[in-house]
Amino acid sequence: MIYKVYYQETKDRNPKREQTQSLYLEAENEEVVHNLLRENTPYNVEYIQLLEGNHLEYEKENADFKLTEF
Repeated sequence: MIYKVYYQETKDRNPKREQTQSLYLEAENEEVVHNLLRENTPYNVEYIQLLEGNHLEYEKENADFKLTEF
């Protein structure tokens, strides 16, 4: 499954919408996504969204779509 993760680069600051970034991960479930991020990044995760069907196809057409690997 493909997940889109919305995050802030650091946990030190309060989240601001203007500074929210995103990445895409392939994982078995949301718990695996949380574990990967916790072990490999200092990110403050705001939201994890499962992408499937038309929504996934739409995101793939975006120039920014690239799966992140750790």
